[in-house]
Amino acid sequence: MSLRRKNPALGRVLKDQLKEIVAAEGLAPRAVLAALEAGSMVCLANPNHADVRATLIGQPARIKVNANIGTSPFSCDVDLEFKKLKAAEAAGAHAVMDLSTAGDLDAIRRKMLARTRLPLGTVPIYAVAQRCVAEGRHPAGFAADELIGEIACQAEQGVDFMTVHCGLTRHGAELATSGGRVLGIVSRGGSILARWMRDNEAENPLLTRYDEILAIARRHNVVLSLGDGLRPGAGADAGDAAQWDEVIMLGILARRAIEAGVQAMIEGPGHVPLHLVQGQIQGIKRATHNAPLYVLGPLVADCAAGYDHIAGAVGGAVAGMAGADFLCYLTPAEHLTLPCLEDVYAGVKASLIAAHAAEVALGRPQAVGRDLAMSQARRDLDWERMEKLAVAPELVRERRKSHRHEKECAMCGKFCAIRMLAD
Repeated sequence: MSLRRKNPALGRVLKDQLKEIVAAEGLAPRAVLAALEAGSMVCLANPNHADVRATLIGQPARIKVNANIGTSPFSCDVDLEFKKLKAAEAAGAHAVMDLSTAGDLDAIRRKMLARTRLPLGTVPIYAVAQRCVAEGRHPAGFAADELIGEIACQAEQGVDFMTVHCGLTRHGAELATSGGRVLGIVSRGGSILARWMRDNEAENPLLTRYDEILAIARRHNVVLSLGDGLRPGAGADAGDAAQWDEVIMLGILARRAIEAGVQAMIEGPGHVPLHLVQGQIQGIKRATHNAPLYVLGPLVADCAAGYDHIAGAVGGAVAGMAGADFLCYLTPAEHLTLPCLEDVYAGVKASLIAAHAAEVALGRPQAVGRDLAMSQARRDLDWERMEKLAVAPELVRERRKSHRHEKECAMCGKFCAIRMLAD
């Protein structure tokens, strides 16, 4: 039985939006449907999310960029988070994740779903942990039923994709915390689950009750973003036994998802030295049956605080060239504080450049054609066309404002190399 028959919710999305999807990607419908069936591509779109823009992640679709926003216990300005949502959209993000951990999470989530057509992702365990804290319990003091119930609730609300750390096992957690790692477990969801398993002397409930999660996801076409709870948080930890223990389990779970009619993608590494990025990406893709890969960066330098969006873009370009499909942005605020509006803009643009650079390296016609058109516009000193082709047209417009009536740029003026020989 085909994926669309097993997953009627996906079938409805494709019936309504396939024509727009293939036009945006420059792909043939047959290629898209074949990739969806194989599990090498997913379509983010929960029919309960009104007017959602169905978005393809995975080869051979274009590399996409996600922006994380959301409140924290130290900064809970809900209106600012809604402004960040609009800033991410304006900057060109293809999807957004609400990672809120403070305030009325249910209300925040509902409003975000109502205010954007972009696919919205969440990490359901955050809501459960926040409820525990509000009631005086430890963040890991929940019952398994609460976590499954939260996943069902968010799916009903219209969340399009969810990070669920189903591949984190007791064995993997022990490998990550046994003393060999520099930074242990840096994933919030991963650390909460590791504590839950230790306190309850039981296996990860997201793993033991995976079939229930699959049933929920299939009902609403929620894409499971199989989380990397044991991702390396330091370059020195990249590629260790804990990371690969989880990756192997994620591959098993991705295959189970496809067989059950559920779409799944894999979350990838965090901090990875530059020379290891290609091998990591190719190894993860192979171990997970070429499922779409969603990477945080990877960050290729640990000391780039304040410039982590650049460290992540360097890693993201190499990762995209090696097969990564979805880049989660980093901002200048990473590791330091919540991003401001300017950070969101900078983070999205940095990741878009990384995605574009990777696509040029892969010979993708849209990316190669855009760069060629920009070079031709520069040859012709056609500033209007350069502005339209730029990653940040508004920035080009602003920087040119003081000398917009001049044909040459302000750096060269009458020394313009292009006009020197063109006259």
